[in-house]
Amino acid sequence: MKNETFYFLLIIFIFVLDFFWTQYLSYRNRKRMSPEIPPQLEGIYDKEEYTKQQAYQKVNSRFGLYTGLFSFVVLLGILLLGGFGWLDNLLRQYIDNEICLTLSFFGVIYVANEIISLPFSYYGTFVIEERFGFNKSTKKIFWLDQLKSLLLTIILGGVILALITWLYSSLGSLAWLYAWGVITIFSLFMTLFYSNIIVPLFNKQTPLEEGELRNEIEAFGRKAGFGINNIYVMDASKRSSKANAYFTGFGSKKRIVLFDTLINDLTTDEIVAVLAHEIGHYKKKHTLQSMLISILYAGAVLFILSLFLGNPYIAMALGGNVPLFHLGLIAFSLLFTPISLFLGILSSVLSRKNEYQADAYAASFGYSEYLVSGLKKLSVKSLSNLNPDPLYVFFYYSHPTLLQRMKMLQK
Repeated sequence: MKNETFYFLLIIFIFVLDFFWTQYLSYRNRKRMSPEIPPQLEGIYDKEEYTKQQAYQKVNSRFGLYTGLFSFVVLLGILLLGGFGWLDNLLRQYIDNEICLTLSFFGVIYVANEIISLPFSYYGTFVIEERFGFNKSTKKIFWLDQLKSLLLTIILGGVILALITWLYSSLGSLAWLYAWGVITIFSLFMTLFYSNIIVPLFNKQTPLEEGELRNEIEAFGRKAGFGINNIYVMDASKRSSKANAYFTGFGSKKRIVLFDTLINDLTTDEIVAVLAHEIGHYKKKHTLQSMLISILYAGAVLFILSLFLGNPYIAMALGGNVPLFHLGLIAFSLLFTPISLFLGILSSVLSRKNEYQADAYAASFGYSEYLVSGLKKLSVKSLSNLNPDPLYVFFYYSHPTLLQRMKMLQK
């Protein structure tokens, strides 16, 4: 067997296995659904809400199955028919520069993927989310979001991709180290300035007005020894009725962003309890830990990628004639799937552990009861699946289930 044939078959095997494994876990999750309220959910969902939640989860699960199957068939067809190699040969007839070739190659793939996935995104927003009362977006907002996302990807993604392509094509064996530095700097920049630069392109953020809520948040910040100066409210309700909140930045760039839907759905004490949980992540160094792990992970991936790019058979497996950065990157992303799955499990296990610690931090200030009631409201309001399959949780959940968190908090 030729080396390129071996790698091609390995790519197909991993791709097919990953799809069926993902669908198996989704099947197990669907199998847990029942028209009867499980005893452990009594008192959280009433019968009408539970029926609606089950319908929402079933619709989304089936929709995920159909979209996943469609994507699987399309990509499998491209792999079997040598579509990536064909696209490379086509573009080479018009483009000589390797950086321009890489940008054009991924640009065509990105645009094609957007065109294919756009009807599914539209259906998910204006049919499924609309049917269950979540969608607040207008068609104008939807199309503007698509256009803005496209432009951001072209500008930011194009610059980063061009720079990394140049590094790998010009600096030899140490290219991965420089690429690691570039990605690290970009990640830190986005962490510090995402809410200041990117979010305003999509949402308005206004300082939280003076009043009971702001006073309580600032009072808790002083009690916890956590300086809070920047508290903003985001107009999330113009797209969805689902509620959330998040922290961003470090040091003087720390910013709390509350969805306006969160303020409408939760009491003051419940909001402070949710924020106490988030502050717990900072106090327990989870945010720093997550960033360091992310940086180390990126470095490891880039180093392994450099080894793959030096193997001529990787690119030939997808139809190339010589080692090519863009074909090597596609092949690598598929071959890396099992390692990514394993590392994802470790990441999820650590994340769930950190969530328990952040909950305990909030509880240490007497917010256990308010955190439980707030989490209940958020879960019911978003029709969350509170009885998922344990194996599905193990592989995919970055947070413990609501019932698991309630059990720990009530201790």
